[in-house]
Amino acid sequence: MCKCLNISSTSIREVKKILGIKAIMERKIMIREIENRRSIRKYKPDKIERKLIEEIIYSASLAPSAKNRQPWKFIVYQGKEKDKLVDVMRHGINSEKTTHELMPEWAFAIPDAENTVRIMQEVPCLIAVLNTNQHTPFASIENEKRMVEICDSLSIGAAIENMILTATGYGLGTLWIANTCFAYNELMDFIGTDSQLTGIVAVGFADESPAKRPRKPLEEIVEYR
Repeated sequence: MCKCLNISSTSIREVKKILGIKAIMERKIMIREIENRRSIRKYKPDKIERKLIEEIIYSASLAPSAKNRQPWKFIVYQGKEKDKLVDVMRHGINSEKTTHELMPEWAFAIPDAENTVRIMQEVPCLIAVLNTNQHTPFASIENEKRMVEICDSLSIGAAIENMILTATGYGLGTLWIANTCFAYNELMDFIGTDSQLTGIVAVGFADESPAKRPRKPLEEIVEYR
């Protein structure tokens, strides 16, 4: 009996060792995906299978959210509908360039927004990300409501990171687009919702291999107390 118990104990230790190694390998793969992620600004025209898009959005739905509010909705644009969305974005940016109504202090960034339109036109899939608990970010609201808005935005940020890393794992490139702010009103009219547009995620097969961008060293961003 003792011999059997010894064999059993040894087997358990070996299984735990194997599981431990597997867990370490999985963590290394996850870190590698994070390190390999790049913001892609040039795309191939190849279409993205619906199954892949759904996997990407499913991963977003697994993100943590404040009070489990899950304040997100995703609208997928492809083909002609995507082209319409891009045209609206272009029109809105042209209007902002003249009026400076929404982002006057950020007028210097409009050329970058215009380049974003080129990227949106090229990529085969755009996913609009909505905050279903909030409305226009250009309205004045009470401090308490602003704190709730921040919490919802943090939750959506976690969801978007899940999307981007999942897409990277499938060999896809992505770009998190925030230049939608320059065409906010036009985009909201086109989308047809009073939910808050957080931004748009571009998804497609990369047609470039950008170099790794510099990052601040840990000793600069971490403080132990």
